[in-house]
Amino acid sequence: MNKSNLVFLDTETTGIGADGRLCQLAYSFSGKESEALFKPPVPIEIEAMSVTHITNKMVADKEPFDGSQMKKEVESIFLGDNILVAHNAQFDAGILKRENIEIKNIIDTLKIAQHLDVDGEIPKYNLQYLRYYFDLEVTEACAHDALGDVRVLERLFERYFQQMLIDFGTEEKVLQEMMEISARPVLIKKFNFGKYIGEKVSEVAKKDSGYLAWLFNQKVMARENGLENDENWIFTLDKYLNPNKLF
Repeated sequence: MNKSNLVFLDTETTGIGADGRLCQLAYSFSGKESEALFKPPVPIEIEAMSVTHITNKMVADKEPFDGSQMKKEVESIFLGDNILVAHNAQFDAGILKRENIEIKNIIDTLKIAQHLDVDGEIPKYNLQYLRYYFDLEVTEACAHDALGDVRVLERLFERYFQQMLIDFGTEEKVLQEMMEISARPVLIKKFNFGKYIGEKVSEVAKKDSGYLAWLFNQKVMARENGLENDENWIFTLDKYLNPNKLF
């Protein structure tokens, strides 16, 4: 296992709910960049358009992803031991699964960012925020464009890779550790939203456990309704609400 196995990938979709489908895909693998728009089987939601700026008119004359050359390429890439690298990789892997592409190996730079921020100093962990927080030099990378996000993703990954290389020593060990981090929930240190924004979760647990219980129920309901599986927050809240529980 080495960095030649890494597939940097990003999807743009019709929405973030259970019915969300692929409308743009970009990836970088073995020095090659690929990007394309596709006509999804469901309409693009207005909320999604406001973020990606991809409209139904823009994809009306595009081919479906199913049966496309790009789908064949992506299927072929992930038949072996190659590793999907994505920011919030669970989402992208889920979108690919809806297209019948199974991903075995995953590195999630969102989880890596949260894990390495031991003291919870970074206010936000979204890709573009981290781009400017770390002053990453990225050319031709428009936000919420799949290929632009892939280029930022590559720079962010490399920053974290070099940081972890100091501790783990070899390329293979770093990649293995990254996959292990990506396979489990991450304990969130601070609130980056709501009335306790900027405060440590551990401190809020002491003074307002009722808020944590309410938020936990909201997150679980959202997951059960297919809206969002925020596993990191669910894990974090459960841990503080049930300190004697074995995880």
